[in-house]
Amino acid sequence: MKELINQIKKLRKSKVKRTIDRRLKEFSSFKNKGNKEWFCELCFCILTANSKAKTAIAIQNEVTASGFCTMCLNDLRGAIKRNKHRFHNNKAKYIVEAREHLDIKDRIKKLVAKDGLAGAREWLVKNVKGLGYKEASHFLRNVGYFDVAILDRHILGLLGEDKRALTRKRYLDIEARFRQLANRLSMSCAELDLYMWYIKTGIVLK
Repeated sequence: MKELINQIKKLRKSKVKRTIDRRLKEFSSFKNKGNKEWFCELCFCILTANSKAKTAIAIQNEVTASGFCTMCLNDLRGAIKRNKHRFHNNKAKYIVEAREHLDIKDRIKKLVAKDGLAGAREWLVKNVKGLGYKEASHFLRNVGYFDVAILDRHILGLLGEDKRALTRKRYLDIEARFRQLANRLSMSCAELDLYMWYIKTGIVLK
C-alpha cells in the first residue's frame, strides 16, 4: 500500500493530474445536463459490464443520447454488435427496458436528497437490469457523485484483493477501505479511482 500511495503522490505532480482534473470537471458538468444526457450515461454503464470501456464509448458515440432513447430494439442490437460487443442481444434488451427511467436525472436527485447516495445506488441495482454495484457506482461517478468506489479488477488488484465475486457486503467492506485511502490522500473516491486506473492501464477514460 505504501508503494501505491507513493505512486499516486508522484503522479499528482505530473501532467497526468491535468488530465484527471479535466475528466473530473467533465463529470461535474452533468449537473447542468438533462435527463437525456444522464440516460445516455446510464446506457454507457450498462454496456461496460463484462466489456471494455473503449467498446462502450464507441457504441455511445455511434448511437448518441437520442438513439439510446428512441432506437428500436433491432437497430440498437445492430449498432452494439457492429462495435463488437459480445453481449449485443442482452445489452440492447437492457437498454430498451431501462427506458422506463428516462427521467433518470430527476429520479436520482430525489433519491439522493431522500436516501443519500447509498440509497440511490441501491435503487439503481434493484431497478435497472444489467447494473450491479460496480456499474451503478460507475454511473453515479460519471454524473458527478464522487463518493463511491468502482471496484473493477484493476482496482481490486491494486488493493490486494482477490477477484472472486463481490457480494453486497464484500463490496461495501472494500469500498470502506477504498474511501479511507482516498481520505488519507485528501482526494475523493472518484479522483483516486482515476489515478489507480492510470497506474494499471496507462490511460484515463471514464
